[in-house]
Amino acid sequence: MSEAAKHLRQEQGPAPLSVSGLSVAYQKKPVLKGVTFDVNEGELIGVIGPNGAGKSTMMKAALGLIPSIGGEVLVYGRPVKAQRKLIGYVPQRESVDWDFPTNALDVVLMGTYGRLGWFGRPGAKEKAQALECLEKVGMADFADRQISQLSGGQQQRVFLARALAQNAKLYFMDEPFAGVDAATEKAIITLLQELKKQGKTVIVVHHDLATVQQYFDSVLLLNVELQAYGPTAETFTQEKLQRTYGGRLAFLDHSLIQGGSGQSCDRGDRTC
Repeated sequence: MSEAAKHLRQEQGPAPLSVSGLSVAYQKKPVLKGVTFDVNEGELIGVIGPNGAGKSTMMKAALGLIPSIGGEVLVYGRPVKAQRKLIGYVPQRESVDWDFPTNALDVVLMGTYGRLGWFGRPGAKEKAQALECLEKVGMADFADRQISQLSGGQQQRVFLARALAQNAKLYFMDEPFAGVDAATEKAIITLLQELKKQGKTVIVVHHDLATVQQYFDSVLLLNVELQAYGPTAETFTQEKLQRTYGGRLAFLDHSLIQGGSGQSCDRGDRTC
C-alpha cells in the first residue's frame, strides 16, 4: 500500500477487512500463500480465480473456520473473534445439511441469536424481523416449509435471509450464485445492491466472469497467491485474468473486458 493510501486509510478508520500474509496448507501443501489486502467499506467485492485457487479456503481462513499457518486478519481493526456480531456468512449450499429437520423461518431466526446472547430466546420482535428478511428474498410464503422440501434456489434465498437477519456490517458469501435459476440470481444481486446502499461491505466468491463487471465494484484475483486486487475497471483486464487463470482460461472475448456480451470459460468451472 502506498503512503498516500495509508494516510487515506488512517483518515477513514480501520478497514472492514484487513488481511495480512494469510497462508494455509493442507498436508504440508500450500493452498494459500501470503495473501494481503484491505477492503473498502460499502463495496461489493468479487473473489475470482480458477477452481483450486484457494478462494473458499481464503474466506474460511479469514473467518477462523479453518486453521491458517500464518498471517493476521482484522475486522474493523480488531481480531475476528472479537467482531463476530459484525460478520454475516453465507456458506456454499453444498456444505449445508439440508435434511436437518427445521423450517425456513427457524433457519432465519438463527441469524438473530448472536445479538440475544447465550440465554436469550427469539421472541415476537425477532420473528417479525425474520419474516421481513424472508420477504426481502421472496420467501415469506415458504416460512413454514421444511428446508429439505425447498429447491436449491429457494434454499439459497433462505440462507441469504439468515445473513440479513444478522444485521452485519461485513458479509462473506461463498458462491451464492452457483446452481441457482435466473430469478434467484436476480433476487440475490438486488439484495447485494441494497446492502451496498446501506453501507455494508460484501465479499463474494464468484465464478461467472461474464457478470463480474456488472456485479462488483472491486475484484480480487486469486490463484494460491494474490494476483491482483482493485477497482473492477482497472483490475478485470485481459492481462491480469490470463495471469490468474493461465492455460485454464480457455477463451476470453475482448468484448467481455469492455463490458460487452462476450463469453468466457474456465476449463474446470462447473458454470461453463
